[in-house]
Formats: sequence, structure tokens, C-alpha cells
Amino acid sequence: MVIRALRALTLPLLILAMLVLSGTVAGRIYSGTLFVQLVAGAAAGSVLVSVACTRLRAWLVAPLSVLGLAAYLAFALHLSAQRAGIDGPLAQLATDALRDGIPRLIAVLLPVEPQPDTVAVPIVVTWLAGLAATELATRTRRTLIGLAPPVLLFAGALWLVGPSAPRLTWPVLAFAALAVAALAFTGRVRTPDTGVDAATRRALRLRTALAGAVGLLLIVGLTAALERPVAHQVSTAPLDPRSLIDPPDLDALDENPLIRLSGWALQPQQQLLDVQTDKDARIRLAVLSDYDGVTWRVGATYRPAGRTLPLPPDGQGTRQVTQRITVSGLTGKLLPAAATPRRVDGVRVSYDQLTGTILFPGGLTPGLTYTVQSQQTDPDVNLLPGAEVPTGSQMARYLALGPGAPDHLTRLAQQLGADNGAPYQRALAIEQFLADHYKLDPQAPSGHAYPNLDFFLFGPPNGGGQRGTSEQFAAVFAVLARLLNLPSRVVVGFEAHAGQRALTAGDALAWPEVYFTDLGWIPFHPLPQPNQDVKPLENEFKPLPETSSPPPQSPDPVPTYDTAAPTGTDSGPSPTTEAAGTPVGLIAGAGGGGLLLLILIGSAAFVLLARAGLRRRRLDQGTPAERVAGAWLEVGDALRLAGHPAGGHLSAEEVAAHAADAASLVRGKHTVRLRAPALDDVAGTVNASVFGPDTTTDAQAEAARSGALAYIDELKARRSWWRRLLWTIHPGPLRWRRRP
Repeated sequence: MVIRALRALTLPLLILAMLVLSGTVAGRIYSGTLFVQLVAGAAAGSVLVSVACTRLRAWLVAPLSVLGLAAYLAFALHLSAQRAGIDGPLAQLATDALRDGIPRLIAVLLPVEPQPDTVAVPIVVTWLAGLAATELATRTRRTLIGLAPPVLLFAGALWLVGPSAPRLTWPVLAFAALAVAALAFTGRVRTPDTGVDAATRRALRLRTALAGAVGLLLIVGLTAALERPVAHQVSTAPLDPRSLIDPPDLDALDENPLIRLSGWALQPQQQLLDVQTDKDARIRLAVLSDYDGVTWRVGATYRPAGRTLPLPPDGQGTRQVTQRITVSGLTGKLLPAAATPRRVDGVRVSYDQLTGTILFPGGLTPGLTYTVQSQQTDPDVNLLPGAEVPTGSQMARYLALGPGAPDHLTRLAQQLGADNGAPYQRALAIEQFLADHYKLDPQAPSGHAYPNLDFFLFGPPNGGGQRGTSEQFAAVFAVLARLLNLPSRVVVGFEAHAGQRALTAGDALAWPEVYFTDLGWIPFHPLPQPNQDVKPLENEFKPLPETSSPPPQSPDPVPTYDTAAPTGTDSGPSPTTEAAGTPVGLIAGAGGGGLLLLILIGSAAFVLLARAGLRRRRLDQGTPAERVAGAWLEVGDALRLAGHPAGGHLSAEEVAAHAADAASLVRGKHTVRLRAPALDDVAGTVNASVFGPDTTTDAQAEAARSGALAYIDELKARRSWWRRLLWTIHPGPLRWRRRP
């Protein structure tokens, strides 16, 4: 009786072991052991239900097993949600997990944290595979067909892991051994029913068993011996399933938060965050690594992550900083946190491992509260003077510059790096030069394209040059550093101090960072100190004047003499001249020209003041809906000034598309697309404020203002100098019809 029971349980136990082994293989990309435990429980539950229902009719087993699956799944989801700190009703958790389980399981960042939506699908698949395998192998005696579900489950586990875990031989060998054992156990040795005594029958069975065991050992030995040579013949890495899912796209404000600094500088008292931190730290909003000569962009790949975040390529930090952050007026999807976050509680985030920044896919809303534990590294300052910078393809992204860098910038970078051979000394030279010669001005306009940076560095101080916000300081530092082969990037964030305080728009700033070998990213501070007197720009750093060859001199005129005798007395001086020789016409012309010049200067000054007042009334005064409409009017005026007016019959979305087409620069026979910020979000806000209920918020008005000004600045920066001058003094916006 006992032997018969053991024989009946042997095949189900082998199937159970195969299912657990599949879960162990998939568990290599999960954090902790909870996932393997839950999958092993699902395997055991499905097999035990089938074994317990062996004497029931076949059509009753599946419904009973599904009921067991539902009960176990509810337990597993509750346990994983409790461990992951996820709140919510169980029904909602189950619905979300079953609906989004497959795409989230493929797109999630490694290591995967066991959460309801990352364990639901593996548990269901494992249970169903155990049910099908046990029923086919034990009830119908079709062992070979019954092993197909475990084999498919094991192959799916290998595919899910992909290249994200090291190759291991023993799971494959163990799985193959279990499959062979199952086939060997259920195989039958046919012997004649008559004429063979019991001893002979036992000898035949023993011989067959020994032959099978020897064959199994030979197969396992050959597999182990040939595994490495065969594996070395595979030159391509396995497909990474996470590459099949596109990361979420960012809007213009999140892709380039630099354009928000000028708007924040004009409203420094606007509260954005409430931060409680145990140490002084800079709260990062975004890391901008890509520059094309027009715009700095984030260029990050955000993937869903659990509470525990993986280490960045720079490695482990040494100093822990804990922050509790509540969102007040900050908008967008980027989630502020000190570098480098290792654990986030309170919200489910997406994470970019390369930059160490996080994103909240649902978008920031007032009152959103979360806690971040970050680990920062304090570099040894004594190692900086001798530190080197890495080279190679990994740093190419942080050295790339868009085409068309002005010669003035290249020459300035060469001058700053001429007497500084070490990388750190070159970076310090750029930092000191910017802090000494340029003024921090919150009223400076936004913009960090090549023309903006060229004007910031070399423009006349009385015309708005040589002053800017932290946007220009950080952007020009990073560009000059890249021209000196220093890997650099720009970071946007906030300055926070220990304790609890509100972070306002005045606390926002941008700063550059340079990467040094074995030290990581080192921040620099090119801003001048408060109340510091800036030095005038020395002549050696000013752009060289354009030289041209002088025109050829004309030959001296040959004097002519009147050989005819005078016919009368001398008639005196010409009526057009005075006795002293000063032409009367020259005096009259000079007076009239001076008067005309005064009129032109006065008219230009009047237009400038009137247009500044018009922009101020449009963007800074009135209700949020009126300010949104004013931002859209500014866009319409800019399109007319650029020579691409939008038709009055076009909708807001059509105007945004027209603006994208209009933002181009024609050079000869080629058209170069201007990568200006898109106006789709601004157009949506305009439609909502004009045709929807009056619910426009100050945050939406500020976002529309920033988006419109960013587009206008980029559109204007691509014009030649004389077109920009005409743009500035054109009186058209004062008289054009104003309808959003």
C-alpha cells in the first residue's frame, strides 16, 4: 500500500520540482526570495489539488482548481502588496495586476520588486501549467504530452530573464534530469506473460533500469562537456524583453526644465515644494545630458520600478540623506529627490538608472507626499587636482555638441584651457572666469542656444549682454567644458537645507557637473557671489574684429585748366557757398539728419516700452484664463514677426502644427528644422480655458507662459542679427487684432 502510494506521488513530485525550478530561474531578476516562495506555493497548490481530486470526474477538477487558484492568488496579492507598502482594496489591486501585469512585467526595471502586478501573471501561469501537466501525466497516462506545460514555463522563464542574469548550466541540467526521470518512471518494460519465471522477469527489469540510468548519465555528461564549447559559438546576446516596450515620453517642460528657470525667477515667492530633510542637500529635478546646439534635453529612459531602486553605474554612496517631500505648486512628471535615490515610499515611480532621477507617471498634484532615501558620495577633494577624465564611447554622449558652434566660444575655450593642463584645473578656470565676469540677473530672458550663449558671453552690457540666470551660467559652462574634452552635463534642481522648509521658485537653479575617473560626477558653481562686483571683460577674451581688405585707392585726379580768357569781371563766390567756404547745404542736411535720427530713436524707445507693457499685461496680469490667452497672443505675434502668420480660421491645434512647420531656417537650398519646444500642451490649455469651464489654474497659466516664451525665444534666436533687431522694434503687435 505504501509502495503504491509512493509510486502514485512520484510523478506529481517530479512535475512539482520542474515547476519550482522554473520559478527559481525567473526569480533571479527579482529582489528577495518572496517571488520564488509565491511561485513554489502556486506549483504545490495546483499539483496537490489535482492529486487530491484523482478519484473525481475529470470535468470537476478544472473548476475546483480554478477556485483554489483564486483563493491563493488573493493571498499572494495581499502579501506582496503588504510587503511593498501598496495600499488599496484587494479587488482593485487584483484588477490592476491582471490588466497591467504582462506589460509591467516586461517593462519593469531590474531588480524587480515583488508587487501585485509583477507576481500575478507568474502565479497564474504556474498554477495552470501544474494543473495541465498533472492531469495529462497522471489521469491520461500521457507523460510526454504532460511535460509540455512545464517545458514551456521553463522556456518562458529563460526568455523573461534574457541577458539580465549570468548564464547558469545547472538549472537546465536539473530540469532535463527531472524530465528524463519522469519519462523513465512512467515507461513500462514489456515481458512475455507466459514461459518466464519471476526471477527472469526481475532480471530483465533490472537490466532495463540500469541501461536507462547509464543512458541518462551519458546524456548529462555529454551536455555538461559540450555546454561551454557550444555556448562560446553563440556570438549574440539573448533578446532583452524590456527592449520591446517603449519608455514613456516626456513633454517639453519635463524634457527641458531649463526653460522654466526664467519664469520661476520672475516669481521667486511661488511655493513649489515642502521639504523635510535631515541634511543639507541639493534636490535634483532633472539631469540634462544631450545638447544639439539649440536645446539641452533630458534624454532619459524611465522604466517602472519598485520601492528599492538599483544602484547607478557610479556605484554605492557613503552618506544617507532622507527627505520627506510634499508637492505644492510644482507641475510636470519629474519627481524631485536628492542624488542618488535608493528607496522611494508613498508613490510608485519610474526610474532612470543612468542619471539616478525618478518620474511619477501620473503627474504631480498638490498634496502629493513621498519619502526618499538617497545615498550620496563625498569625493576626496585631495584627489581632484590629479584626477583624469575618461574617454571612449561611454563618454561620447557627454562630449557631443551640436553643429555650428560659434568661433567665439571655441576661441574662448582654448584661451581658458591654454595654461591649465589638468582636467580639474581646466574646469576651475571656466568656473572662475564665469563667476568673475558675468552678472546674475533674474530678469534675463530664457534661452541657451548657441546665439543666446554667444550674446551672454560677448554681448554689450548696456544692451543686456554679459548677464543671465543660472540657466545661461550652467549651459555655457557645460558647452565650454565639452569644447575642452571634459565630459559634462547640466542639472536642474533646488537648494535645500537641513530641517523643514518650503522651497520656492527662487530656490530653483541649474548647475553643471563634470565626470572624473574614480570620482564620478563633480558639481561646479559658476555663479558670482552675492553683491560681488563683476570684472569687465578683458580685450583678450573679446571676439576678434572682422577684418576686410581696404578698397583700392583711385588715382589722383588730373587737374584741368580753363584756357579761355575771361569774358568779364569776376562774379564772386558761388551762391551755394559762403565766404568762409562752409556749404550751406551741408549744414542744413546735418541738422535735418540729426532731427530725423532723434525721431527714429524716440520712436524705437516708445515701441520697446509699449511692447514691454503689452507683454506684461498679457502674461502677468489678469485671471489665469486671461494670462493663457495672452501667452497664445504672444505666439501669434511671433509667427507674424517671423513671416509665417497663422490663419484666423485655424484651431489652436492647427496653429501649433503650423508653428512647428514655421520653425525652420532656410540656408541656400537646404532647410534646417529648428527644434523649438512644441506648443501642443499650450494649445490644449488654450482650448480648455476658452471653451471649457472657468477652471484654469495659476500652474496652467505659468506652464503656458513658459512654453510660449520658450518657443518665441528659440524662433527669434535663429534669425539673423538685423532680423532680430527689426523683430524687437516692430510696432505691429501694438496694432494687430488681438484674438486668442
